Amino acid sequence: MNKVGILATLQARPGKEAEVEQFLRSAGPLVEAETGTTTWFAFKVAPATFGIFDTFKDEDGRNAHVNGEIAKALFARAQELFVSHPDIKPVDIVAEKL
Repeated sequence: MNKVGILATLQARPGKEAEVEQFLRSAGPLVEAETGTTTWFAFKVAPATFGIFDTFKDEDGRNAHVNGEIAKALFARAQELFVSHPDIKPVDIVAEKL
């Protein structure tokens, strides 16, 4: 069972919505390379509001993700793409169905 996760919300700058969506789509190969990331979802909540939800079996997997290539790419483009700093929350998973 996955024990921990990350929930991130991202607010795109006006006019940058398509770029944010493309950025999230392009992250797939980076996630595939992360052996500790068991699930990864990028989603849209509203026209300019996006999110990422990922799960991990343990803290080691989550820490590897937080220090990995996706996080580096996200923060490298944060000022360009987002209205504010991405809101990233660690979560504990209490139940799951995969």
